[in-house]
Amino acid sequence: MPRTDLSAATALCGLVLLSATAGIAPARAQSAYKEAPPGPGDADAPGKKPSDKFAGPSPFAPQAPGVNAANIPDGPPAEPGEATPAVEQISSHPAHDDWPAYGRDTDATRFSPLEQITPRNVGQLTRAFIYHTGSKPAPGQVNKWAAESTPIKVGDGLYMCTAMNDIVKLDPATGKEIWRHEAGVKYASIPYTAACKAVVYYTSSTVSEGEPCHNRILEGTLDMRLIEVDADTGKLCEGFGDHGQVNLMKGMGESVPGFVSMTAPPPIVNGAIVVNHEVLDGQRRWAPSGVIRGYDAETGKFLWAWDVNRPDQHGEPAEGQHYSRGTPNSWATMTGDNALGLVYVPTGNSAADYYSAMRSPEENKVSSAIVALDVKTGSPRWVFQTVHKDVWDYDIGSQPTMIDFPGQDGPVPALVVPTKRGQTFVLDRRDGKPILPVEERPAPVETDVEGDPRSPTQPWSVGMPRLGLPDLKESDMWGMSPIDQLFCRLQFRRAKYEGEFTAPSVDRPWIEYPGYNGGSDWGSMAYDPKTGVLIANWNVTPMYDQLVTRKKADALGLMPIDDPNFKPGGGGAEGNGAMADTPYGIVVSPFWNQYTHMMCNKPPYGMITAIDMHTRKVLWQHPLGSARANGPWGVPTYLPVTIGTPNNGGPVITAGGVVFVGATTDNMLHAFDAKSGKELWNDVLPGGGQATPMTYEYKGKQYVAIMAGGHHFMMTPVSDALVVYTLPDNK
Repeated sequence: MPRTDLSAATALCGLVLLSATAGIAPARAQSAYKEAPPGPGDADAPGKKPSDKFAGPSPFAPQAPGVNAANIPDGPPAEPGEATPAVEQISSHPAHDDWPAYGRDTDATRFSPLEQITPRNVGQLTRAFIYHTGSKPAPGQVNKWAAESTPIKVGDGLYMCTAMNDIVKLDPATGKEIWRHEAGVKYASIPYTAACKAVVYYTSSTVSEGEPCHNRILEGTLDMRLIEVDADTGKLCEGFGDHGQVNLMKGMGESVPGFVSMTAPPPIVNGAIVVNHEVLDGQRRWAPSGVIRGYDAETGKFLWAWDVNRPDQHGEPAEGQHYSRGTPNSWATMTGDNALGLVYVPTGNSAADYYSAMRSPEENKVSSAIVALDVKTGSPRWVFQTVHKDVWDYDIGSQPTMIDFPGQDGPVPALVVPTKRGQTFVLDRRDGKPILPVEERPAPVETDVEGDPRSPTQPWSVGMPRLGLPDLKESDMWGMSPIDQLFCRLQFRRAKYEGEFTAPSVDRPWIEYPGYNGGSDWGSMAYDPKTGVLIANWNVTPMYDQLVTRKKADALGLMPIDDPNFKPGGGGAEGNGAMADTPYGIVVSPFWNQYTHMMCNKPPYGMITAIDMHTRKVLWQHPLGSARANGPWGVPTYLPVTIGTPNNGGPVITAGGVVFVGATTDNMLHAFDAKSGKELWNDVLPGGGQATPMTYEYKGKQYVAIMAGGHHFMMTPVSDALVVYTLPDNK
């Protein structure tokens, strides 16, 4: 998920003309939970091997029953089953005028065949309507909002979820609300972010056309429910789960609201809903499980589970038991492959992100990886790992994209995997083997964290252009004045830095670059299958990290979300973390000037790139985002200068030859010429555009929509506005 506040990293832009850098806002301190009083010489000694006092509850021991989601009955543990046979879904072969899935199609290309809007007329776009979702922080509530929503369009309906999981159907031409299903999610259930990336459209194979719930809208919620409603009326589908809902906390064991949540749309693959969820970072080693589960799309019946430390047990845990705790979770949007019967799961690392000594061999094999699961059984078919023994929080946030890659004997079913490292891997979907070369290169191993050795090598994709900039050096340090620059140079000298995989340290800070909001995050990429052009927007935002002893973590007041003394306010996922049950806490901040709130490294901080996948050459590349809403101390400069700002949210590409992307901290929607990269048009949004736009056609007119909900993490203005554009009549 996105990490530590980028408030000033957004502020980075404006003063580049004045030799300024923009910065990331300071991270909110999290808490740490003292599992047991530290013994003399144990909790304070960086090199001590973890003892039982740090272990907390065993990942395999019985636990109390899990939190009930919305009081949905648990029922007895279920054995593995088979999904109801499914009919072909519209998202597999979308109608020309629709956008029926989060990535438009099941391949997740974010490509639309619409051609009405072109480079010649895009400058004439005007607002067709603005729809207000009504989902914003109430007075007195800490701002955790970042809707991140992409609507879908099917037939005569524009469907979307609000940041708090209400589902709405709108008229695609006017934005008039046709119906709303209120999910009833409470503020306490918000994890780090109130977000809902998209809903899912599903056509039943058992309910006749014209009957209620023949066509359905599905979502996963922040409080861990699956909800299915009728696409025509918004009423719950009574035959699904318990009167339209499934409790996803079943089998999860001890938890508290906000610890686990769903923010991504679950794919439906051959009749199976595949469910993942985020687990709040930085809390404790034995956090709730990262289990992946399958449910019948017709009935909501449990089908299978993939639980990393229970690899041969695909049923639900027995009464009084739970899924293995602390395992790698997957919070990104997954991609389903109906033809191969697989779902591609982007994983993160195990709980306690920056310390790996307590992870099992099974966890180390599948963390920060793409895991291809068989949707009939939940068993892994193959695994491709992008980082070995990840202690940098380089989880995979992007949805992988399926393409046909040209091979000697014809097209090869391929998977394009973006990463936060800026490495893009291209794999054979059938077996996970790289289609383009991948090298294992030596990585730094020096660390003062005893008993936690680093991997001697890390994978590099040498067959694709890297979405990144050269390693940092002292001469790259910037500032508003010579004094500011000197401050950053001293910070650089003080820190440990040996390149991308600099190992964690206790005795001094280390620099993490390109940073855990670097490369491609949850916005993913867009791919035009007609031209073979891949579009990606990406970040380079270094972080300043340090492990601290348990004694110091306690002194800092770090505690996990499930500690009785934990005080809500900001989510507790990003920045400093307790990492309870381990010998260490973590202190994380942007690599910035703490006085001006400007980044210490020189810009750009955000870029956009077009790659020809036939040649794997860069067609064009330039900074993304202007300085207009950014500046030191968070004060906008209003300078219309493209400097390259941090960005979250993805691009879309159309057959008309236009690329649309919001994402940037200048609070604008941008349109680029797909061939040249020239910016053709932009518009200032009512809030931050940290969402992926979409486009559709209705009654002969093409529209472009973006949720301008803003993002607390990016420190952009929060709003509840869905903004939809079209060309004037006769244009």
